[in-house]
Amino acid sequence: KESPHFDAWFAANGFAVGHLPENTFHEGAGDALHDKERRIIWAAWGYRSDLESHPLLAEIHGTRVVSLHLVDERFYHLDTCFCPLSASEAIYFPDAFDAYGRRVLEAHVETLIPVDEPEAFRFGCNAVVIGKTVVHNSQCPRLAEKLNQRGYRSIEVELDEFLKAGGSSKCLTLRIDGEEAASWN
Repeated sequence: KESPHFDAWFAANGFAVGHLPENTFHEGAGDALHDKERRIIWAAWGYRSDLESHPLLAEIHGTRVVSLHLVDERFYHLDTCFCPLSASEAIYFPDAFDAYGRRVLEAHVETLIPVDEPEAFRFGCNAVVIGKTVVHNSQCPRLAEKLNQRGYRSIEVELDEFLKAGGSSKCLTLRIDGEEAASWN
């Protein structure tokens, strides 16, 4: 029911508003991560988005879409279990993906940094990356240590109340300035 309000706001602020065909579902930014360096969109399907939406995403955005199947219902969106950090690194929870999806990630990302199960359940991968700074949920000490070892500045934020709603840092954002605003340096 919120869609008409969002449509109106975006249209009034100069954004093109479009809709997928009826009975084709894609939940947007949570299941479509733009990867400027690789010139692709990482897109998930399985719980809230349909695989059939991926060719439409490719057409709309004029880029290649890499489809990843989510197989653990606790990770209902891609951004809850995968987060590109740079052109060559990403954090992820391997068990959220099927075997093929893990192979696809391994083929496209030079360094995949696994997040262990307890920290994945705290949505440690649902992080916001700004250059070499990574903002993520608190009580993820192993993730913070791995990030620090790789030269990132880890900022842990207490988001336990938002965890109850099924999200963390990234779910509290909506990029409307374009992916080019993010620095991969």
